[in-house]
Amino acid sequence: MYFLEFLDGGVLNLSWWQLILATLLLTHVTIAAVTIYLHRSQAHRALDVHPIVSHFFRAWLWLTTGMQTKEWVAIHRKHHAKCETPEDPHSPQTRGIRKVLWQGAELYMDEANNAETLARYGQGTPNDWLERNVYSRFTWQGCGVMLGADLILFGAAGIAVWAVQMIWIPFFAAGVINGIGHYWGYRNYDSPDAATNISPWGILIGGEELHNNHHTYPTSAKLSSKWFEFDLGWAYIRILSVLGLAKVLRVAPVPKVAEPRPGIDVQTLQAVIANRYDLLSRYARGLRATLNEELRRLGLPSAEKQRFAALRRWLRKSDVAAIPPAQQQTLRELLGRSRPLQTLVEMRAELAAIWERGNASREQMLANLQDWIARAEASGIRALQDAALRIRSYAPAVS
Repeated sequence: MYFLEFLDGGVLNLSWWQLILATLLLTHVTIAAVTIYLHRSQAHRALDVHPIVSHFFRAWLWLTTGMQTKEWVAIHRKHHAKCETPEDPHSPQTRGIRKVLWQGAELYMDEANNAETLARYGQGTPNDWLERNVYSRFTWQGCGVMLGADLILFGAAGIAVWAVQMIWIPFFAAGVINGIGHYWGYRNYDSPDAATNISPWGILIGGEELHNNHHTYPTSAKLSSKWFEFDLGWAYIRILSVLGLAKVLRVAPVPKVAEPRPGIDVQTLQAVIANRYDLLSRYARGLRATLNEELRRLGLPSAEKQRFAALRRWLRKSDVAAIPPAQQQTLRELLGRSRPLQTLVEMRAELAAIWERGNASREQMLANLQDWIARAEASGIRALQDAALRIRSYAPAVS
């Protein structure tokens, strides 16, 4: 009789709503372990965590996912290095959204068996006695221990709790972040990949929802960048920092502006390079505003006006070659009718080339920037003049 009662409710004997709350709490700890330890600390070295925190997260991940730190880190680093190419382990741009969303865990396992990936991208991950003799050696046994613990704590309902724990990371991390996070959402920055922000409130997946921000500044411990965005993982990191259990190493640069500088020097060049994504984001807004003005000025028929207006979403892209062919043709037609838009598109490419030319000397880059600003200010195009003023206003980074 006692055994049957035990199976019914376990040690805790929780009500149905308490079971749901406990399940969400347990899965949330796993999410915190992935985003803080595996992602921000191990994969990108954005922060150091205290050994107590590190060992707790490693043990918890062993219990709830069976994942090895080296495997996860190597696969994620390769994803950044080969993003949106056929070599990307899990890009929906090359493998299809359905494949990544519903079979993301299988893609992860396939890549985990690639010894070259682990050797090349898994450097610097834990290789102590616990890793060699427990976590890497008995990968599925940790999940078995978790099943036993859930049965003891929650009784027969522990099976359902355990099942949710087991599918949480494969679906949300491997499927949602890697799938939807490269397929649908909004973009603050024109990063050179398809990464998007799924939601401005990074709560359910601990801040990983802000995926476009992350791909723009991958070594930042903080994933939110706009005032309306919230990164729960960053809140936890701040708490750990106050407690002396974490040390933040890097965060994304916050653009600082001052009075416009009359002269353009090396410090201005460095400030522009550091804030290039902010500059391009503002430039894109200026382009869209100019597009609206030009559509009103040209007085086009309604259907043609709508066709050109559909270019708004594509004008954010710095690389015109990345725009689909049909939209490229429409863009060429529009630029043939609007000299201001043509100048803006051409000069955006020139601006990006200033910091993209790896073989250019600092003196040549500075000369190119000075020439660009002079032409922008003399263009008579407000968006270009605003961009030149923004460049002059960036405050140099404080050493």
